[in-house]
Amino acid sequence: MKTLLLGVTLGLAAALSFTLEEEDITGTWHVKAVVTDKDLPEKKRPRKVSPVTVTALDCGDLEATFTFMRNDQCFQKKILMRKTEEPGKFSAYGGRKLIYLQELPGRDHYIFYCKDRRHGGLFRMGELMGRNPDTNLEALEEFKKFVQHKGLSEGNIFLPLQMGSCVPKH
Repeated sequence: MKTLLLGVTLGLAAALSFTLEEEDITGTWHVKAVVTDKDLPEKKRPRKVSPVTVTALDCGDLEATFTFMRNDQCFQKKILMRKTEEPGKFSAYGGRKLIYLQELPGRDHYIFYCKDRRHGGLFRMGELMGRNPDTNLEALEEFKKFVQHKGLSEGNIFLPLQMGSCVPKH
C-alpha cells in the first residue's frame, strides 16, 4: 500500500515532444485520475490523495512534495526528480524510476507517467494532474487516449477523492 501510494502520487508522466519549462510545471497539482498496468483491488487503491507541490531546483531538477495518511498519522514525502538529457524525462531513486511529463492542451493539466523497475519487473502508472481539483471532462478524455496509446487498460483508471494536505508531526 505504501509503495502504491508513493507510486500513485509520484506517478508523474508521459513523453514530451517539447522542452519543459519550469514555470509550466511548478506549483500545486491535484491528482484527478490514476491508471496502473495492474488491475488493483479496491482496497489497494488510495481513496484520498493530497495535492502535490512541484518545486524547481538547480540544473533543471524538480522536487515533488505531498502528504498522506497512514494509520491515522500524517506523513510528508519528497521525491527528487533528476533531469535527464531527454526533455520531459526525469529519474528518481537512483534511476529505478523514470518519470515522464506531458502537458495537455489548455496548460492547466499534465500527465505524469512513471515506469518503476522493481523485483525484476516493470510497473507502469499514469496520473492526470490538474491545477485545480475540479473535474475536466476534456482532460479526462485526453488521459483515456494516453492510456490507450501506452497499452494500458481503461478499466484500470480510477478517480481518487481530493483531500487537503495534512500536517506531519516532527
